[in-house]
Amino acid sequence: MRKLPIKPDRDNPAWSDEDFRRAKPALDLLPAALAAALPRRRGPQRAPAKQLVSLRIDRDVVARFRATGDGWQTRVNEALKQAARGLR
Repeated sequence: MRKLPIKPDRDNPAWSDEDFRRAKPALDLLPAALAAALPRRRGPQRAPAKQLVSLRIDRDVVARFRATGDGWQTRVNEALKQAARGLR
């Protein structure tokens, strides 16, 4: 496969190290009213609500949950919660 040379893009030039040092988060540059209308990002957790564990799950089960798209780990957690409620 032949590699084509990369042509400079005047509308989107490559960033230098200095450009990255001067960069600011977009929310800091938007008008306050517009920034307030945007969806909020999750803030820092006060106390960990979940515990990191290592768990061996059958490949087909993982594949089925992953196939549902982003958030599949949350759906696994919900399925486990429902199963745990049934154990009572």
